[in-house]
Amino acid sequence: MNKAMTKTEDLPVIYEDNHLIVVLKQPNLLSQADHTQDDDMINLVKQYLKNKYQKQGNVFVGLVQRLDRRVGGLMVFAKTSKAAARMSALIRERSFQKEYLAIVQGKTPPSGRLVDYLCKIYKDGPRAIVVSAEDFGQEAILEYESLATALIDQEEFSFVKINLITGRYNQIRIQFAHFQHPLINDYKYGYRGHHESDELGLVCSGLKFVHPVTKETMSFRYRPSEGLWKYFGSVNYE
Repeated sequence: MNKAMTKTEDLPVIYEDNHLIVVLKQPNLLSQADHTQDDDMINLVKQYLKNKYQKQGNVFVGLVQRLDRRVGGLMVFAKTSKAAARMSALIRERSFQKEYLAIVQGKTPPSGRLVDYLCKIYKDGPRAIVVSAEDFGQEAILEYESLATALIDQEEFSFVKINLITGRYNQIRIQFAHFQHPLINDYKYGYRGHHESDELGLVCSGLKFVHPVTKETMSFRYRPSEGLWKYFGSVNYE
């Protein structure tokens, strides 16, 4: 069982009010429980709220967006069913902005837009594949900007900022792999290099949305600086 963060008082809380809580997810934590019974963010947030407010019984925590197990970064959760419903509506309307940072193999073009159709299959575990629109795949759209390149263990990588338009399963990972620029250490989708760390080069670095109750524009940013990210620590960007 993953015990990376079992002390809920250590949960990195970025923002909290009566309706929402924004936290920082560490890599290798589940977003929600699965068959492994490993720690997951929903239960960690529930325990945090129970402990902080001395609540008895069940605590409502609504999952707004998911991150892959190996991906760290910003996550927002709803503390009420009303907030959860309104946040879900923002996502359906594509009004919930998600920014990611990625480290991908090779030198990408300066900027671009990737549009593919994806399908989730179950072969040696769940994975996404690129299919044609006629194969009833789900449209997957992202925009990216290449911020810098660097050598990591004598191999060239690009540091890219991604605006995720849709939110499909493993979307960024499969789209960049299909683009011939797989993420560093993403062996599931074709990366074949070797590094001391198996850290996946992907993090949710930004969230922007209209608050479901106050209607205020909420914006949160996070930038990792350790591990693989140290190679791009001097890169400035907005």
